[in-house]
Amino acid sequence: MVLVTGGTGLVGAHLLLHLIENGENVRAVYRSKSKIEKTKSVFEFYKKPHLFEKINWIEADILDVPSLENAFIDITQVYHCAALISFDPKDEEKLRKTNIEGTANMVNFSIAKEVEKFCFISSIAALGDIAAHETHITEETDWNPEKPHSDYAISKYGAEMEVWRGQQEGLKVIIVNPGVILGPPQMMTIFEEGSSKIYQKVSDGLPFYTLGSTGIISVDDVIKATIELMKSSIINERFTLIADNIVFRDLLNTAADALKAKRPHMHAKPFLMNLLWIADGIFSTLFFRERSITKATAKASYSKNLYSNEKIKTALGTVFTDIHQYIKDSSTL
Repeated sequence: MVLVTGGTGLVGAHLLLHLIENGENVRAVYRSKSKIEKTKSVFEFYKKPHLFEKINWIEADILDVPSLENAFIDITQVYHCAALISFDPKDEEKLRKTNIEGTANMVNFSIAKEVEKFCFISSIAALGDIAAHETHITEETDWNPEKPHSDYAISKYGAEMEVWRGQQEGLKVIIVNPGVILGPPQMMTIFEEGSSKIYQKVSDGLPFYTLGSTGIISVDDVIKATIELMKSSIINERFTLIADNIVFRDLLNTAADALKAKRPHMHAKPFLMNLLWIADGIFSTLFFRERSITKATAKASYSKNLYSNEKIKTALGTVFTDIHQYIKDSSTL
């Protein structure tokens, strides 16, 4: 039996659908029954609600060790997707606890229960820091602790260290580092976190764009590559998963066209982005609201990081979906 954490998120829900379509016997953990409805909505979106009934749901929390005991009964493979995504400085402790301690618990149980293979869904945020002589960030790029990193990036890097610890103790592991993961635009009504915020802001009439870039990938490509890696003989490796490095302006324009919204038309240069995160910090403190832009997200918006996907293409011969075409096509599903 396959165990999936984070099954009520964008990646986890799609993973459950693909695993069941492939005939796998799947168990998924949940913390709140209300969140299971999100996963059900994904199955209904793809017109496969009958497959949803095949999921073996069990109430558990990756931070509650006793609850995981039942979740691991008869488990042979684990896909650990559960994570907290936040770039708000106030969530530092929560990020480290959920992403690092929670992963450590999953690794420990996988070792104790002699799980055959363990997959951790990480992030390109946990990859290294590009050196002066390098052009692209790869799986081998060194992490420089002296350079600034977001609390989220540090928590995912720390989680990876727990996975590698498990590997040293005999657990067979796979780590994937996806870029920004996009689902169909309509799913912004199902998932409010992560990349769905991009669609929501564009739909609401986002006026600003930046000329920074990052690695982007569709959720379908993440799932297909991850499952293929788990079914392969490849072990104890990490793989960057991106379809392409895309300029944010181009991504926002494609999303706006798909949503029939106005394209962002004002170039937000680094100076303006830095003013915005400072102002947002002041307003969020005064009015006790969640941060909408932080120092980390402002910096990311104008950074021009380039990521290499050569390793996964060499290992599996992976052909990725063009992101612009994916957004266009999936918006009409």
